[in-house]
Amino acid sequence: MSMTDPIADFLTRIRNGIKARKSTVSMPSSKMKVHLSEVLKKEGYINNFSVTEDNVFKTLTVELKYDSENQSAIEGLKRISKPGQRIYAKRDNIPQVRYGLGISIITTSRGVMTDKEAIKNNVGGEVICAIW
Repeated sequence: MSMTDPIADFLTRIRNGIKARKSTVSMPSSKMKVHLSEVLKKEGYINNFSVTEDNVFKTLTVELKYDSENQSAIEGLKRISKPGQRIYAKRDNIPQVRYGLGISIITTSRGVMTDKEAIKNNVGGEVICAIW
């Protein structure tokens, strides 16, 4: 069975794992999912991630981050650009998430980065998702 939107599946698995208070979530791996995980780890939304390889498939395992009161570091996730409607933003029009308290993840010609990094590097691109 082919998946039409693997990034939405990635975000949904993280969202469902948080609601179920799981410590880790696993999913089929791809380069884009690994890049998104790198950004989430760098920004402090997840503890860690790893890619394991079976005979044929690679599996991405994400360790979710909780505080001492069992509250998740991720409060919400939203897919912005979808396969049916791509959303692009120039450097000057990159959307802020929760007045700067969250991040937008953007694919640019220089790789996958947050909205703040894209503004700093003076590049725009496709707005993948918003996380707060």
